[in-house]
Amino acid sequence: MASGSGFIRKGAGLALAGVLAAGCTATSSGGDAPPTTAGPKPTATHSAGSSLPAALTGQRPDWKSCPAPEGGQAPGSAWRCATVTVPLDHAKPDGATIRVALVRKEATDRERRLGSLLFNFGGPGASGVEILPRAAGEYAKLGERYDLVSFDPRGVGGSAGVVCRDDAEQDAAERTVDLTPDTPAEEAAFLKDNAAFAAGCARRSGTVLPHTRTTDTARDLDLVRQVLGDEKLHYFGMSYGTELGAAYAHLFPSKVGRLVLDAVVDPTADTAGHARNQTIGFQRALDNYLTSTGQSPKAGTERIARLLRKLDREPLRVGERRLTEGLATTGIAVTLYGQSNWPLLTQALDEAERGDGTRLLQLADWYNDRDESGHYATQSHSQRAISCADSAERPTPGEARALLPEFRRLSPVFGAYLAWDTAGWCAAWPVKGETRDVDASAPGAAPILVVGTTGDPATPYEGAEKMAKELGAGVGVLVTNKGEGHGAYGTSACATRTIDAYFLDGQVPAYGTTCS
Repeated sequence: MASGSGFIRKGAGLALAGVLAAGCTATSSGGDAPPTTAGPKPTATHSAGSSLPAALTGQRPDWKSCPAPEGGQAPGSAWRCATVTVPLDHAKPDGATIRVALVRKEATDRERRLGSLLFNFGGPGASGVEILPRAAGEYAKLGERYDLVSFDPRGVGGSAGVVCRDDAEQDAAERTVDLTPDTPAEEAAFLKDNAAFAAGCARRSGTVLPHTRTTDTARDLDLVRQVLGDEKLHYFGMSYGTELGAAYAHLFPSKVGRLVLDAVVDPTADTAGHARNQTIGFQRALDNYLTSTGQSPKAGTERIARLLRKLDREPLRVGERRLTEGLATTGIAVTLYGQSNWPLLTQALDEAERGDGTRLLQLADWYNDRDESGHYATQSHSQRAISCADSAERPTPGEARALLPEFRRLSPVFGAYLAWDTAGWCAAWPVKGETRDVDASAPGAAPILVVGTTGDPATPYEGAEKMAKELGAGVGVLVTNKGEGHGAYGTSACATRTIDAYFLDGQVPAYGTTCS
């Protein structure tokens, strides 16, 4: 992955069982990638009531069999794919257009069908067209009464997907760029690579880059709702998908049906705030892991930090490649997305300390979407395009350096990585992002479930508390899941039952309902 890519927010319920035995081919129930400093949800730039031409609102999708995703298998015959045409620029609804890719599996109980249920699995940059068919087993109960529908947001995959660099450029960055620079030369190389990444995005995907904002995708969602024939939007958003869901609710409160936001991004945080939240969240999860193994969190953290310092000086050879400090940090982070992954972390750390970095490198490769042939997927490209379009903030190297003492104190393992990421992520970005004047309120909207997990590393629990309050009284309904991992649905039986009852029966839990 390119330098400065941060930790992409993986979708809810990340599971790595089998990733090491079978190479880097594991799948996850959610689909996103490692912690990120993606900017906050922006405000609207024009009226939510902008009228669209009848040629767009009157579309009827041409559902056909789905092709196989890159490197995977085509979904079964129950899954159908289509595209919906949307304005490239929603401020110019009669202008140029792009196509948004959709996937759908119709409700199995047609007599009791409730409508369409749209999913966004996070990232930003995750392909819903690829993920939903793989993850659908977790949503089988919802699929009885809802058409399960997902999509590639604009700038992702089959929806004018952003591409910024090729595999050779990715590999070169991995070999030569230190993600936690310690010298002026390393810092210059770090910033140069980020500028080169941005230039590649402009060269290959310049037309779509100004139009990848979350508010743009929220407007696409409303057009998709109309094209699918739904009076209200029923929506399940995870991780970054909670930002998108909140943006939709703010723009179209009267069209909110049943919305669930799981693994919630803090809507009040700026770039440094997101990085700080993830520094705290990943260290909290690491402390919980260390405690579970009988280690002192302080001593265990220092042990891991010592390993990373050693790798910074002398990366471990793994075949023709090297396990660097940055790749090792990524490999550690990926295991903290779900408690079931913790045994992998124990194995990987033990082996690395004995001089074998294979397992940590495999984990980092899986997270970075690098397959065994050396080919990288482009989710990180899409993620950066969306994040940098969403925020006008462009922190400087000096501002990143100023964060280092605090961030290292908060986490000797993750702090420096995330502090430097604030300056690298949108450095030299060719498109000006939206301002940071955030309003997540949704007055008049139906109740929205806001589900936070207390041990969530990537979107710490406090973000759910803030989101519920920002949505407004009577709208945001906080549900607390006392547990570990990124996302509650499918990992907590109590939270799953609560969400199912809301989606299927309209049962709104009491504010502050807690699942243990």
